Amino acid sequence: MNTKNINDNIVQISATINTDFWTEKKWLKVQQSYLSIHKNIRLQLICKRAFDVVISCIAIVSLFPIFLLIALAVKLTSPGQILFCQERLGQLGKPFVIYKFRTMMDGAIHIGAGLDTFKGDPRITPVGKFLREYHLDELPQLFNILCGDMSLVGPRPLLVSSLETYSNLQKRRLLLPPGLTAWEAVKGGLSNSLEERLNLDIWYVDNWNFWLDIMIIFRTIPVVLRQEGVYEQDNGLSDS
Repeated sequence: MNTKNINDNIVQISATINTDFWTEKKWLKVQQSYLSIHKNIRLQLICKRAFDVVISCIAIVSLFPIFLLIALAVKLTSPGQILFCQERLGQLGKPFVIYKFRTMMDGAIHIGAGLDTFKGDPRITPVGKFLREYHLDELPQLFNILCGDMSLVGPRPLLVSSLETYSNLQKRRLLLPPGLTAWEAVKGGLSNSLEERLNLDIWYVDNWNFWLDIMIIFRTIPVVLRQEGVYEQDNGLSDS
């Protein structure tokens, strides 16, 4: 079955479930349809999880001194917690708590632009600016990956409140676990509109295979070094 036929079939499946709220049973129904359409994907998903566990373990151990240095820098340069913890959407719409190094002043979500951030945002601390530019604030998500809440690659985990705005087709982005990096992240990231990012996420889910993840990981390296797609260009449901 070619990609067009697969996408058409998934569109038909999603369209048959036309309620705004999907129960756990409906999520599982769509997931089973997705797995049945994408032949031989189950073994690749097992490989994806094994790869996540191995790489996250190695990264946590090898980067532990950097974790300590960043934690010390955050603590000494601004009052507040070292980690920023927030509930995000996980696979099949299940919420989980994401971990990041705090990059903004304490209580920033109650000041100014709220959940949205932008280049030059005065709420971002000097250390936080550096961490954001090189995505170092995302490193604690390696623990999310190790626990199974996230994957190394997958649609970025957005706010739980975003689920109620998704069309049935957009909910397909939640059929795979959220990722530390993403297809949309190497295709412009937050410089794209929210709709463009969601469409890229849907393409990723519809065309996913293990080797696509490996390619995205390698493409993420120059994106991080060039500091691309760090800040949002429109008012949307922020990934900050």
